[in-house]
Formats: sequence, C-alpha cells, structure tokens
Amino acid sequence: MSESTVNIEKLIGVEVSNSALKAVCINRNGVLTDVYQVATDKNQETFAQLVNFINQLKSKFGGFDKIGIAVPGLVHAQTKRVAFSTFIPEHEQIDFLTELETATGLKITIENDANAAAYGEFLQGAGRDSKSMFYATLGTGIGGALILNGKIWRGASGFAGEFGHIAINSDGVKLEDVASTANIVRRTRSRFHQDQTSSLSKLTEEEIRLSNVVRAAQKEDDFAQMMLERTGTYIGTALAGVINLLNIEKIVVGGEILQAGHLVLDAIIQRARELAFAPSFEATEIVEGELGENAAAVGVALLLVEP
Repeated sequence: MSESTVNIEKLIGVEVSNSALKAVCINRNGVLTDVYQVATDKNQETFAQLVNFINQLKSKFGGFDKIGIAVPGLVHAQTKRVAFSTFIPEHEQIDFLTELETATGLKITIENDANAAAYGEFLQGAGRDSKSMFYATLGTGIGGALILNGKIWRGASGFAGEFGHIAINSDGVKLEDVASTANIVRRTRSRFHQDQTSSLSKLTEEEIRLSNVVRAAQKEDDFAQMMLERTGTYIGTALAGVINLLNIEKIVVGGEILQAGHLVLDAIIQRARELAFAPSFEATEIVEGELGENAAAVGVALLLVEP
C-alpha cells in the first residue's frame, strides 16, 4: 500500500470473535504499529463489550474517526446487517452497524471476517502480487473468500465464499463437519483408544485439544499425523472444486489448523493435485498465509481506504 493510497493518519481494524476482541493500528505507510487484544466475557453481550473496547482504543491508539470491524457471520451486501452468525447469534437481532456508529460516534466499515482476512493477505500477505486469489480460513469454523481483480467478490447478497458448507462426499457431509477445530478434536477423541501406541492415549477424551494433536504429530506420533493428514485431505478435496471451477491464480490457507504446518498443507496440496483438472492445478499456487491471527483485523483496516 503506497502512501498516496492513504489519506488518513492511521487505520484501525478490529476482529470480533466469540472468545476475543483484537485491534490493530496501521500507519499511513501501511506498517502495523500496534496490536491490542482482550478476552470476551461469555456472561455479557458481545456488542456491549465491543463498544467498551472501541472506547479503550481511542485512548490507546489516539484519535481516529473511522474504524473497520470484522465479524464472524454473513453480512448482507445491501443492508450491511449481520444476516447469520453461528458463533455470535445476538448480532442477527440488531442493526449492528447503525447501533455501533451511534454508540461510538465513529464511521464504521463492517465486513465478514473471512473476507477481511483475505483482503489483508491479498494486499500485505501471501497473496500480494496476485490478481486473483481464494482464501480459506481453517479454525473454529471454516470460511472462504474470493478476490477478483483486486476486489472482494461478495456475490449477489454478500454471502459468497462459504467454503465450509461445501459437501465433500455423496452423503452431504460438509467440510466444516470434519475439518473445523472442534471436529478434528471430535474425530480424534472417537478413535484414539484404537491406537494404544499413540502418546494421545495417555490423555482423557476431555483433555484432548488441537494443540495436543499438533504437538504429538510434530513428535512423529503416527496416529496424530494421520488425523492431521486426513484433515488436509478433506480440505484438499474441497479446494480441488475451487480450482476446477475458478482456475484461480493463488490459494492462501490460514487459520488455527495451520499450527500443524506442512503436515496439513502437504496433504491439502496432494489431494488437490489428485482431484483437480491438471492444467488448472498447475496454474494455481497453494500457500500458507503470512499474517497469522492478525489477518482479519489488518484486512478490515485496509478496507477503510479500499480504492
């Protein structure tokens, strides 16, 4: 992002999740200068906590008159209302944008978190220098976003990119049903008793987390590696459809599951190669995201000065 693109002193972006509120501050040259995060209180409404958080940012980051907010949910392209949110359903019940602008006195841009993360990776991460890009975020939920000619493709209503809802078999099992963080853990818990040689067998079912599976796999635990590689296979199956349909230039994969690094990414690439139309696959580069957990907040901040 060149200085001429930015006509304000700083860009502020916030990512809202069901567990935390994260803010980034980007200076006029596009450099990330500060990050601030707080955990959310599940006993209080997220909206009220967000208003308080933004007021804290006014002191922490200094004066600003506009802010970008990335939310986990479908944002209607015309009304800018949150039409659906699995993890924070309260956002569906209010005119989120209007009420937030009224409560904070700021001009606000609202965007789906996957779209925001994709835009951040496109401009300042692994997708830079590409013209078309598909982004897949793999974590608590599975999301996706499409960038065409430098613009987010939102679809007719703003709901494009729902990658997690792609069916990966003839029974209609969706990608999110098997490849989200919770479902990786569920699949691991349902099978780990079958392999007493795995270090995971020393844990109770309740103790198993994704981090346990990743650590075990990194220590050459065959069972843990199999579970992560199988996850990559599911994701690669869905991405092959993206490649076949769009002949996309670059696919960027981000999110919590990428803690496993090459164990998942290699399986994704291998499966996509097996199922995708060969000429299209050869024209597509599949890479890990570079912005990590800051991607959505950075992206929605950059959307404040979208050309």
